Amino acid sequence: MQKDLLHRYIFDNLDVRGELVQLQQTFQEIIGNHDYPDAVQALLGELLVATSLLTATLKFEGEIAVQLQGDGPVKYAVINGDHQQNMRGIARLQDDVDGSSIQELLGQGYMVLTITPIKGERYQGIVPLTKPTLAECLEMYFEQSEQLQTRLWLATSTQSEHAKASGLLLQVLPVDQAKSKEDFKHLEALTDTIKAEEMLNLDAHTVLTRLYHEDNPKLFEPQHIQYRCGCSREKTIDALVNVGMDALLEDIAQHGEVKISCHYCLTDYRFNEQDVRAIFN
Repeated sequence: MQKDLLHRYIFDNLDVRGELVQLQQTFQEIIGNHDYPDAVQALLGELLVATSLLTATLKFEGEIAVQLQGDGPVKYAVINGDHQQNMRGIARLQDDVDGSSIQELLGQGYMVLTITPIKGERYQGIVPLTKPTLAECLEMYFEQSEQLQTRLWLATSTQSEHAKASGLLLQVLPVDQAKSKEDFKHLEALTDTIKAEEMLNLDAHTVLTRLYHEDNPKLFEPQHIQYRCGCSREKTIDALVNVGMDALLEDIAQHGEVKISCHYCLTDYRFNEQDVRAIFN
C-alpha cells in the first residue's frame, strides 16, 4: 500500500466531491524527533490530515497554516503546508496532558487558519474550539466561512514506528441545492460506516469501493505529500544579520559559539567567531 497520498474523487450522478488522505512517512517525520505524549501525536496527525484536505478544498497556490491555540496543557499546535503538499508541524506544551478531547488538550482556545497566496491578499479565518473533536471544529469553519455543507472523518494511530494518519472529506457542490443536499445525506450515511482501521490500513481504491460501490466514485491522479521543514543554514544566517555582529560576538565570548535550533526538525546550526565575522564581511 502506497502511503502519503491525497486522493480527490467525484461521482457520476451526485453533486458531491470527496477527498481521501493517507499518511505515514510524513507523519512519522513530524513527530519522530519530539517526545510528544500519544494524545498530542494524535492531535498533530489529525491536524496534518486536515491541513492537507484544506489545501485541496480551498483551491489556492501558496502557503497555509492551521494553528490551534489555547490555555490548556497544549499551548499551541500548528501544521504549515503549501499547495504542493509540503508539510511540517510542531506542538508546544505548558502542562502535563491528561485527556484527548480538544478541550482537555487546549482548554479555552481557537483555531486560526491562515492562507498566504503567491498572488493576492493574505486571508485569515478564526474559529473557537467549542466542539469536542478537531473534525467538528473544522466542519464549523466550513459552515461559517465557506457556507458549504462539509463532513470530515479523521483517524490516527501512534503505535511506535508505525504511526499513521488518515482522513476523509465530503463536500457539496454549489449547484442544485436541493439535489446536492440529498446526495450529501446519502453519501454521509455510507461514510459514517467507515472504521478507523480501514482508513489507516486499506488502499484508497479499496476504501472507496467498500463505501460507494454503487455510486461509481471517480478517482483523479493522486498528489504526493511529503515532510519538508524548509530550514537551512542560509536562512539562519539571514536571521543572524538582523541581530548584529556586536551582539553575536558578545554571545560567542560568553558561550564559545552561537547555536540556533530549528523548532520543527531540531537541527542545530552553529557559528563561531570566524563564521560571524565572515557573514558581516
